Amino acid sequence: MTSRTVARSGLFYPFVGFASCAAFLYLSFGDFRLNFYVGKKMDFVARNGTQFVVDGKVFYVNGWNSYWLMDQAVDEYSRPRVRTMLRAGARMGLTVCRTWAFNDNTYHALQIAPGQFDERVFQALDHVIAEANQHGIRLLLSLVNNLEAFGGKTQYVKWAWEEGIGSSSSNDSFFYDPSIRQYYKNFVKTVLTRKNTISGIEYRDDPTIFGWELMNEPRCMTDPAGDTLQDWLAEMSVYVRSIDKKHLLTVGLEGFYGPKSPKSLTVNPADWAALYGSDFVRNSNLPNIDFASAHIYPDHWFHELQFEESIKFVSKWVRSHIEDGDRELKRPVMFTEFGYSKQNPNFHSSQRNQFFKTIFDEIYESARKNGAGAGSFVWQFLVGGMEEYNDDFGIVPWQRSSTYELITEHSCRLAALRGWNQLKGSLRELCL
Repeated sequence: MTSRTVARSGLFYPFVGFASCAAFLYLSFGDFRLNFYVGKKMDFVARNGTQFVVDGKVFYVNGWNSYWLMDQAVDEYSRPRVRTMLRAGARMGLTVCRTWAFNDNTYHALQIAPGQFDERVFQALDHVIAEANQHGIRLLLSLVNNLEAFGGKTQYVKWAWEEGIGSSSSNDSFFYDPSIRQYYKNFVKTVLTRKNTISGIEYRDDPTIFGWELMNEPRCMTDPAGDTLQDWLAEMSVYVRSIDKKHLLTVGLEGFYGPKSPKSLTVNPADWAALYGSDFVRNSNLPNIDFASAHIYPDHWFHELQFEESIKFVSKWVRSHIEDGDRELKRPVMFTEFGYSKQNPNFHSSQRNQFFKTIFDEIYESARKNGAGAGSFVWQFLVGGMEEYNDDFGIVPWQRSSTYELITEHSCRLAALRGWNQLKGSLRELCL
């Protein structure tokens, strides 16, 4: 229809009026697309002693890891995988997804240099958070990696060294070099105060975010006594809390006991585990840390343990950490990574199911008694066509009916502890 035809039909001037109004809104309130996004109402998750609560009611976590969400949201062709994964998680009754809110100077880097960010990648993270909200999924966002994957502390040290201000080329200088500490603080402040271009909400004000993780699997092996890492955690937890007083905060630990802990000899998988400069109880007992975290990888920690012995170790590991939460820490404990490798000799998916069930059962028994066992996160879930992101732990859960049923059953029995009358959305459809 030409403009002349529009004018003749009497629609031209109203059209101009609408366009003028739209332009005014855009100029007045920013990106016009924000006016078309309607977020789902969510309440912040808080902590009450050893339990998580939402609006005063106990909240249990049946979660999973999809570290790749931001990366896949950058390009248009791969972005639908984010929705597919989050929708599937919701249909399985899962409540929280753990994912990376960092990528330092690698492909699809969020931070391309200290304090310099790729806006396109930041908008990808905006998309992940907004999409999670639409499916009723909360996000546990990790802020940096101990490992070299996606940059990690190695990249921070390299930046300082290249700028001529680094005090050491050791990767552990990440924890004690003042310049690198400031790099990390600058990154944290930028992320926490980021205004989502889709929802218009600053990250620190968005209840879609379950909480923050200071670092994935922190280790400081040059100081096995643990003072260096403890000092860093104390400073950074205070700093995060100074910016964001609404979200939960955790360390991101693997759960090893340090050399001064009596459990280093009775629970750790081996002597080496006490030499990483971390200690589960000491690190988790800082005043600004809301919940403790541990990981479970017996097939990486042991190389000659039979499957049944491995399962016994897993039960002992989980119970020990929940006991710490109940007796010493007085705060929730979550197992934020656990996986069973398909590269194990004579691997069968039934073994992985038994491994999962062992962890789920320990969590449920604690939750049933109002204990500190607050949740767990499978490592890792993928969607089809993501072979390059798969490690020897990755699964597409809906492709394995027995695994899918195991996970959904755990979602429902945790939900039942809250009372069936409280179930809403996907959980209600799944469990009732």
